[in-house]
Amino acid sequence: MCGILGVVAQSPANQLLYDGLLVLQHRGQDAAGIVTAQGNTFHMQKGGGLVRDVFRTRNMRALAGNMGIAHVRYPTAGSAESTAEAQPFYVNSPFGIVLGHNGNLTNAAQLNQELFREDLRHVNTNSDSEVLLNVLAHELQRSTKNHQLDPAAIFAAVAGVHQRCRGAYAVVAMIAGYGLLAFRDPYGIRPLVFGCADTEQGVEYLVASESVALDTLGFKLVRDIAPGEAVFIDESGNFYSKQCAANPTLNPCIFEYVYLARPDSVMDGISVYETRLNMGESLADKITKTMRHLDIDVVIPIPDSSRPSALQLANRLGLNFREGFVKNRYIGRTFIMPGQQQRRKSVRQKLNAMSVEFRGKNVLLVDDSIVRGTTSREIVQMAQEAGAHKVYFASAAPPVRFPNVYGIDMPTRQELIATGRDDDDICREIGADHLIYQDLDSLKKDVCRVNPAITRYETSCFDGNYITGDVTPEYLAIVEAQRNGGLALAQARSSTQLDLNLVTAD
Repeated sequence: MCGILGVVAQSPANQLLYDGLLVLQHRGQDAAGIVTAQGNTFHMQKGGGLVRDVFRTRNMRALAGNMGIAHVRYPTAGSAESTAEAQPFYVNSPFGIVLGHNGNLTNAAQLNQELFREDLRHVNTNSDSEVLLNVLAHELQRSTKNHQLDPAAIFAAVAGVHQRCRGAYAVVAMIAGYGLLAFRDPYGIRPLVFGCADTEQGVEYLVASESVALDTLGFKLVRDIAPGEAVFIDESGNFYSKQCAANPTLNPCIFEYVYLARPDSVMDGISVYETRLNMGESLADKITKTMRHLDIDVVIPIPDSSRPSALQLANRLGLNFREGFVKNRYIGRTFIMPGQQQRRKSVRQKLNAMSVEFRGKNVLLVDDSIVRGTTSREIVQMAQEAGAHKVYFASAAPPVRFPNVYGIDMPTRQELIATGRDDDDICREIGADHLIYQDLDSLKKDVCRVNPAITRYETSCFDGNYITGDVTPEYLAIVEAQRNGGLALAQARSSTQLDLNLVTAD
């Protein structure tokens, strides 16, 4: 999960990009970067940390030009401390190209070998985004005639990327002297939208991971970039688009609506807020049908993403809704922190229970999901320490039982509390008196109700169905071995008879 932006403006783009990254900060806290273009010259500033820490006044002044791209990155296994993998990435051949990417290439290791042995290109980091950039650069070189690019050649290059790359990717890129390029994988797994704004100087365009960036920057949402589609906006503001994939299908990641996206975003015509309200209704209906014996006194959300679901659940059941936890907004999202110990510590720093809402009561805590169980266990304990008589726990999402390989940092089965455990086991693990999970069919209906035109979703972390069709047990074993260290990696390579350089997701 990362956040990406691209803008073609009529005035300096640096402030637009900075403000947009602040809005998308929830999608990544590990690193941030901005590149602007002034003629054939790129100006870059990137580094580790939050947006506010990476960019100073002197950096912003140096980011000259009316066109640019930006990226916020969240930490992935084995590379959380590496500022070398902050994006955007840059190559200078055959054109000056910078690229920012959200997603994960499932065949990145194979591509890395092809780039080195066949395309004569060198990848300098462990990031699959740099692999993707070099694939794009090579395809641009193949499609160019007389060393000049036009929209047709650019779209042909994107078609070549689609033919070679597997997995999930939403991309913004700039080509020096030409313009801004944005495209989405043929399955439409990761979100990408674009909008425009009319100014006195002319039309401006903005591409972003979520519509909330458009809203806050004064752009009108035009539409989502379709699966397999590429959009190109030249330096003069001329807009071009083309479908570049042979058989595209829309399968948005359902976890975006559960947790990743901001509630005020609309992606693929689906309001995140409305889906979370629907999730609360489905949970309430499940409790009514199967758990009438639960003597719930009060419903309390785990701030912030579960609040709409908890409120709708309480309303539907006729129960009191209370804010029992106060959130320190200066602590990052615990789900995307790299280590178990750090996550556990940050839960206590981030949330504080108000005993007046817990003492002597049977409380139903509602969270958006349970992934590793670390946060849930700490929260249940906090409620008990605050004096709760009984603590029930509800998840607005189904059990997360399978690795996600499309750009979310929960890739190993050993880290997932639901893998190999039933609901009773998980309930005991987190210390709750009762556990209620959303059903997957209900979750799909909750999202589909907002936009019935979309009938398929990427739900692999819940059901193990990997939509791209290339995720094998051997692939999962190598990814898990990479996270667990070199010895396990060597063993996995030996057992699967693969000798590939592993590449991490962004």
